[in-house]
Amino acid sequence: MDFGRLEAFCKVVQAGSFTAAAEVLGTDKGRLSRTVAALEKELGLRLLERSTRSLRVTDGGQAVYERALAILGASDELLQFAHAQQAEPSGTLRLTCSPDFALVAANRWVTGYLQRWPQMSVDVDFSSRLIDLVHEGFDLALRVGPLEDSRLAARLLGPMRYGLFASPAYLARAGVPATPAQLREHTLLMFSTGSGRTEWTLLPPEPGGAVERIERRGGAPARVRAGSISLLLDTCRAGLGVARLPLHTVQAHAAAELVPVLPAWTPQPVPVHAVFPSSRFIAPKVRAFIDHAVAHFEPPAG
Repeated sequence: MDFGRLEAFCKVVQAGSFTAAAEVLGTDKGRLSRTVAALEKELGLRLLERSTRSLRVTDGGQAVYERALAILGASDELLQFAHAQQAEPSGTLRLTCSPDFALVAANRWVTGYLQRWPQMSVDVDFSSRLIDLVHEGFDLALRVGPLEDSRLAARLLGPMRYGLFASPAYLARAGVPATPAQLREHTLLMFSTGSGRTEWTLLPPEPGGAVERIERRGGAPARVRAGSISLLLDTCRAGLGVARLPLHTVQAHAAAELVPVLPAWTPQPVPVHAVFPSSRFIAPKVRAFIDHAVAHFEPPAG
């Protein structure tokens, strides 16, 4: 279908006459009349009732007009979208994430993003509270763990992978656990979200094997329960127990100080999402950051 014919018909309806519509479109009345007639022939439907003094839209014409507006609007949006994809990021990106995730990955992503786009600036708020992006004017949030239902759009950046670690001094003193069950006899340093419940889900080495869950409740034997990766990392390095830590964090900050515990058993990965205000189009500066985070989710080897 010729979109030009649809646009011409809509202009005639909006202007109320062929003469007025021709002036708007910069064409002549006769050509415009032939264009609408061609559309009527293509559709097999009378759209306008013409007379020397008046112009009336038929019932079928009204239905076509309403649908044509939607089609033309979608076409304009598609062009805007295509142009946005080609636009260079510019301005300031307002980003929020938890202080812990800054340590794990966000700092690295922000640095790489600024190096890739030197015309960009970044305003980062490191906060553990759940920020209202729309009302507080943020472009993007990085969130770890399952997402709750919301008005926001989200894109999965990747899975945060974990391992169990301890210091050589702790293992020399307490022994090296050979099975998940033996972890229950060790001093554990566990992450807590504040609900009072902490749990490690360990995936078995062989496919189809039984999953192990190491759980501590309330004030039970975990030596440390805290909603802070930084604290767990520091206490683990100090030889105070076994901790579940992001592989990113250990590789970047403690690779020479900690050793894996039960390396064949894999802690359940946790999803990391970029969350942003729901809209038809993502601003180039936001899209560029998300694409950079996906491409560099895993830290460089070595």
